[in-house]
Amino acid sequence: LGMGFSIAEGPEIEWAKYNFDYLNVPQDHSARDLQDTFYYEDDIVLRTQTSPVQVRVMQEQKPPLRIISPGRVYRCDEIDATHSPVFHQMEGLVIDKGITMSDLKGTLDLFAKKLFGEQTKTKFRPHQFYFTEPSAEMDVTCFKCGGVGCKVCSNTGWIEILGCGMVHPNVLRFCGIDPDEYSGFAFGMGLDRITMIKYGINDLRLLFENDLRFLAQFK
Repeated sequence: LGMGFSIAEGPEIEWAKYNFDYLNVPQDHSARDLQDTFYYEDDIVLRTQTSPVQVRVMQEQKPPLRIISPGRVYRCDEIDATHSPVFHQMEGLVIDKGITMSDLKGTLDLFAKKLFGEQTKTKFRPHQFYFTEPSAEMDVTCFKCGGVGCKVCSNTGWIEILGCGMVHPNVLRFCGIDPDEYSGFAFGMGLDRITMIKYGINDLRLLFENDLRFLAQFK
């Protein structure tokens, strides 16, 4: 894919242990609740993220690993202009010896420039995710105003586009990888949201209505 990543895919109907347990999500976390997750059975869900693909790859293959996992995900959201029970996500994972936060930042800086233009700058803010430590959210300079400030970026000059961080040692252990020997980083983003922001789409439902008059402009 130009940066050494290969594409990995996995099932959309997933074991809860892949969707939660192996990702270090606590048993009492709200993400496991019925109001957030579609349960087929007590231990089977519609995946809420594409992270289970990363778990499967880590368990089935040996490092070094460098994958992208795009796909549909599902959450119990009401349908409106900015929410949908099904949407698209893309996550990335790198596992190798000596991987650091600098590798994460350098990769995502390059990714942002490829996606939004060479002039794009990035900013990382501390955050908390159960499957990464340390964790961050990444902002990019607004691709509408170039960072000056406008309606799209709420006059801040920045737009948050993804979450990221260093893979938590517990996640590596769950997948049979020694965290004393290997480290890695992961990132994830909602593709529909980025599409809406980049093209000025104000209603998410337009992306799912199969109206060729609308969709043809994104060839």
